Amino acid sequence: MNIILNGEEKALDSSVSLLDLLKDLSLKPETVVIELNTEIIQPEAYSEQKLNEADSVEIIRFVGGG
Repeated sequence: MNIILNGEEKALDSSVSLLDLLKDLSLKPETVVIELNTEIIQPEAYSEQKLNEADSVEIIRFVGGG
């Protein structure tokens, strides 16, 4: 299965949840915002929201600094 992740094609083994994708990318759910097919997904839905073929996912990371 292929999705578009931050503008680039990414192959996945099978249908996975957004939470599974974050784990695969070594990202903590509390440090990101996810847009799925132009819709912001609430963090509490990451584990139940499954990805489908050709979905477009944008992950925005929070970065601290000064």
